[in-house]
Amino acid sequence: MPRPRRRNPWTSTGEVFIWVLFALLLFPAAFAGWAVGHYTSLGGKPSATVVHTVTVGSTSAETTTSAATTTSAATTTSAGGGNVAAGKAVFASQGCASCHTFAPANSTGTIGPNLDTAPAASAKDDNNMDLAAFIKESIVDPNAYIAKGYPKGVMPDTFKSLSPTQLNSLVAFILSGTAKS
Repeated sequence: MPRPRRRNPWTSTGEVFIWVLFALLLFPAAFAGWAVGHYTSLGGKPSATVVHTVTVGSTSAETTTSAATTTSAATTTSAGGGNVAAGKAVFASQGCASCHTFAPANSTGTIGPNLDTAPAASAKDDNNMDLAAFIKESIVDPNAYIAKGYPKGVMPDTFKSLSPTQLNSLVAFILSGTAKS
C-alpha cells in the first residue's frame, strides 16, 4: 500500500490563494501609484496636458500713424529696462489676474493684494524700499514681505523661474499702473 502523502504544515491552499491574490493586487496598485505621482509632478514643470486659462478684459491700444512717426503702446519701456506691453502679456500668461486686482490689466482678483495701491504702501512699510525693487522681490520671493491682511504662503514661488527679460517687463507693467504714494 502506498504511503499517504503528508501535507506541509506550513502552507495550506487558502494561504497560497491569499498570497497570490495579494501579489496580483499589490503590483498593479503600486504601478498606478507610481504613474500618477510621476506624471503629476514632472519635476515642477507644468504638464503639456494642463490648461491654464485666464480671461483678462481687453483694451484697445490706439496706434497713431503719420507720414513721419508711428507711436504704439508696445514701445513703452520703464527705467528698469522692462517692456510694459510685454509685461502685460507676462501678467496675463502667468495667471496674475486670477489673484490680483489691477486696473491696467482689467483684473479683479481678490486672493492677493490690489496691485493698483498695495505695492507703494507695502514698499513704504518695508523700510521705504525702492518701489521697483520691492515689486521684483515680491515676485521672486513672495514671502520676503507679507502684505497686511494676507497669510504667508498664498502666492506661489514659481515666478522666480521667469527669465530676466520677463521679470523686468512684468515689474515695468506693474510699476506703470501702481499708484506711487
